[in-house]
Amino acid sequence: MKRRTEIIIHLAEITKTFPGGDAHDGALVVLRGISLDVHQGEIIAVVGASGAGKSTLVDQLARGLRDQGRTVGILAVDPTSPFTGGAILGDRIRMQQHHADAGVFIRSMASRGALGGLAAATTDLALLLDAAGKDVVLIETVGVGQDEVEVARLADLTILVLVPGMGDDVQSMKAGIMEIADIFVINKADRPGVDTLEREVQAMLGLAAQTGDWRPPILKVVATEGKGIDALLEAVRSFQESGAKRDRRAQMWCLRLREMLRERLLERVPTGELEAAAEEVAARRRDPYSVIDEWLKRI
Repeated sequence: MKRRTEIIIHLAEITKTFPGGDAHDGALVVLRGISLDVHQGEIIAVVGASGAGKSTLVDQLARGLRDQGRTVGILAVDPTSPFTGGAILGDRIRMQQHHADAGVFIRSMASRGALGGLAAATTDLALLLDAAGKDVVLIETVGVGQDEVEVARLADLTILVLVPGMGDDVQSMKAGIMEIADIFVINKADRPGVDTLEREVQAMLGLAAQTGDWRPPILKVVATEGKGIDALLEAVRSFQESGAKRDRRAQMWCLRLREMLRERLLERVPTGELEAAAEEVAARRRDPYSVIDEWLKRI
């Protein structure tokens, strides 16, 4: 409660500092203020193909964590339409049992075209929820495939959700997503084909390169009925105690700093100038390397 009060006061001070000003600048001041004093809670990502039951699983995980007396923040990222720019943001419909629980904070986000299953601001929001004192931050991604593994750079623990009957979809995800999963969950385990899927995952794990002592378990769950959730929470606890995440945060911030540097450099180049340079390069009147060198010298 004390930490939450301090953050509310800090946000109020920021609002006074930037009355009607640039919201981006105000957000940066807030993030700078909390970055040196964070709660160090757990960040858990739940990834998987659309329709795998990620939202229902997150809902059940939140319930189990609340039964343990732990506070929970949920970031649910929805895809943005490339045609209208809109997003449904409907994950909260599946999590209505938490609407009156002060220990659970749910925030839906639109991906706004960002790749990797996340929105551009997901990392910052996860940091904010952590600083607000949430013991666990659950992140539900848009839906991942081979290239959408950005969440592995953010989370302490990644749970991959699979369902029976996916067939070649498992094969298509193998090259990118199988390596980032710390726990495999076969959801809708009351359907036919569960044993076949489990054997396929075990075979893929046998081919994947393993680092450290942690071996990802394969758990069977029926999220709609809450079956297998206790075993999943126990696997999460075992991972936390294994020390497998010891170096993960430093690696994550190394990648995150690269991204932040790239974003800030792009902000220094006006959009019109970027478009004009692109036309020059496309017409072969300038080479892209000299354009970049010119910008770097100026910056």
